[in-house]
This record gives sequence, structure tokens and C-alpha cells, in this order.
Amino acid sequence: MTIKELQSTVDQWIRDFGVRYFSELTNTAILMEEVGEVARVMARMYGEQSYKEAVNRKDQSDLAEELADVIFVIVCLANQTEIDLTTAIEKNLKKKHTRDHLRHKNNPKLK
Repeated sequence: MTIKELQSTVDQWIRDFGVRYFSELTNTAILMEEVGEVARVMARMYGEQSYKEAVNRKDQSDLAEELADVIFVIVCLANQTEIDLTTAIEKNLKKKHTRDHLRHKNNPKLK
């Protein structure tokens, strides 16, 4: 699925099942909530934080689900603010190639 197809699919889902987009501010708050859920899984899977109970253990499938939730909300925000994510990502990558092409190679902290 291309990014353009993803944007179209999410838009169609909103129209068919979501009634309408939440406001941009509400979707921003939801995005922060979803990013927090990714952080919680990461802290337990890869960090020092422990799980509350064995039955609450998160695994790779939970991380995938939480990352997908983040992408869904980002796509909603892009759709409702009329941003073509393909164009935005291409522009961002071009910037990274021109501005940052040596930045990390020259970072002594990464060697």
C-alpha cells in the first residue's frame, strides 16, 4: 500500500464508520496518547521498566499495533489539514540528504 492509498483508505474509513474526523486538536491529543502507549511498550520491552503482571506482558505484536495506531492518527491529521504525506516525506528526505548527509557520520558519539 502506498502512502497515498493509505491516506485514501483512512479517509474512506472515517467517512464510512467514523462519521467525521475529530477536530485537529482532539486528534493531536489522541496522537500524544498513542505515542505514550508506544513509549510504555518500549520501556517494558527494551528498557528497565517491568511489567505489572505476567498477564499484561506486551510483545512485538502489541508494539506493531501501537505503532499502527500512531500512523493512523498521523494520517487523519494529514488528511484533515490537506497534507499530501507522500510529498511531505519526499521533501523531508531530500532535506535530510542535503543537510544531514554527513551529520551522523561525523558524530563522534556514534563511532
